[in-house]
Amino acid sequence: MPKICHIIIAWTLLEIFAAGLGNARPAEVHTAVLWGGKELDAFKAMIAPFEAETGIEVIVESVGRDLPTVLVTRFHAGNPPDVAAMPSPGLMRQFAAEKGLIALDESIVADHPRAFVDLGKVDGRLCGIFIGADLKSLVWYNPREFAARGFQIPATWSELIALSDHIVGQSGKPWCIGLESGAASGWPGTDWIEDIMLRTAGPDIYDKWVNHEIEWIDDRVYRAWEYFGTIARNNEYVFGGTTGALSIHFGDSPAAMFTDPPGCYLHRQASFVQSFIKHAKPGLEPGRDVDIFVFPPIDPKHRNPLLGSGDLMSAFNDRPEIRQMMRYLASAEAQKIWIARLGKLGVNIQIRPSVYPDRVTAKAADILRTAKCFRFDASDLMPAAVGSGTFWRGVLDYVNGKRLDRVLEYIEKSADDAYRN
Repeated sequence: MPKICHIIIAWTLLEIFAAGLGNARPAEVHTAVLWGGKELDAFKAMIAPFEAETGIEVIVESVGRDLPTVLVTRFHAGNPPDVAAMPSPGLMRQFAAEKGLIALDESIVADHPRAFVDLGKVDGRLCGIFIGADLKSLVWYNPREFAARGFQIPATWSELIALSDHIVGQSGKPWCIGLESGAASGWPGTDWIEDIMLRTAGPDIYDKWVNHEIEWIDDRVYRAWEYFGTIARNNEYVFGGTTGALSIHFGDSPAAMFTDPPGCYLHRQASFVQSFIKHAKPGLEPGRDVDIFVFPPIDPKHRNPLLGSGDLMSAFNDRPEIRQMMRYLASAEAQKIWIARLGKLGVNIQIRPSVYPDRVTAKAADILRTAKCFRFDASDLMPAAVGSGTFWRGVLDYVNGKRLDRVLEYIEKSADDAYRN
């Protein structure tokens, strides 16, 4: 073959190769999330710097509340997304048990509190990372009123009850409680009971309760509800009495702390309630007019575990770009964007307090950062028929005066059916 032919063939092959490189598609990471609206916008904003820096395209599919069903269906069909937001650690553990999730390098969570690292592990393997959290073990109060009336922050349950009695003695109502939330009414009461279970029965029994390894009629569960009833069923303690607790929307409830005179002085609710407080009372200065303290311990041997929820991510498929994205999501750089847009708390301890919009949010983040023991919201971990069904309904029935044994028998029956099926 003439030399010129060799040159032409070589040049043609080079052009084909070059054209192939030019048309090569960037690496993609298909990600399924349950978020919509502001949360979806925040997630896209969070991954934008990662895409710009790496050239990796993150294709986000917003599934909504059907995400658990969609993930299970796609997983069993053999086509799960590369990465997914896990609605709860329980679903993550389910996929991990079926060998569906990749084990992540623990170095990516070196700057996460041990409590959150452990919550993302299954059988010693890191299967999920938290990109943000909400802290639920908080009591909100008005510092100006506390100072004016000489109230002290209670350090124990006994002191909390003593303060409540003292406020009643001054013709006040110590607590604002709002259990109304449309179709989800009752859920704020489940948070009370979960916090109390952690402090009376301890984290290990709490875990057994979540997994239905102890029954709802167990004495330890019964006792936690009774502690809740000490406050929630006491008309002298609650603004509006039990009728108010059942009818007031949870987001409107804390506003009564800031009337003149105050309708109440204490409100137990998660970190996210501050957005409702700001909306109702935009002139309040966090730290001066509104502040928080940790829901106090009850049984000293269990110390003070923290209750909350979080935004959990796991990976089904194993490719370099997927691991690269998971490392990024665990970073302070990524989480700063997520929390700045949503008012969430960062999990990465390298996030500076100045990132948060106010002193109270920064304080909540610091409480979370130093957590020795953290447990995920129990009702979110339970089967929906229980966690967002009979548990919610049971709270409303109990506060409305129904006998506790009947309430717990009702929930136990549904739990027995749900966990068996």
